Amino acid sequence: MGLLPDNATRVEQNTAAAVNNKIARETHQRVRRFRQDAGAIDRRLRELDAEWDTERALETSAAGFTLLGFSLGYLVNPAWHWFSAVIAAFLLLHALQGWCPPLPLIRRLGIRTAAEINRERMALLRLAEDFGPPSEPRSGNWLH
Repeated sequence: MGLLPDNATRVEQNTAAAVNNKIARETHQRVRRFRQDAGAIDRRLRELDAEWDTERALETSAAGFTLLGFSLGYLVNPAWHWFSAVIAAFLLLHALQGWCPPLPLIRRLGIRTAAEINRERMALLRLAEDFGPPSEPRSGNWLH
């Protein structure tokens, strides 16, 4: 491993083990509930397509706070521009290291990485195979 952590696991590497374990346990419990219902699997797969991952949550919150800082800097006091600079530094830190100060809160809220979401998706697809071919094509990019 070089100076920068592996992109696929950097967020999980920078998350407390207890939080990672809780997310994994909840994912496993959700998958177990779908063992008997192919229709529910299809619905859950569509929900997973819409689920926000940690990257989207961080990018959206960083953009919102940056705009807030610039607006307050323009309307109230130029010192607020420093707030935007700090948010940009957090985003850069996250991009390079997979960690930034808001990440522990986001993870404790249960927001998963794309890899964690895809693990649930793959487990559900394996379960769906046990039901045989679907009566109609499944939606989403996970077809192929």
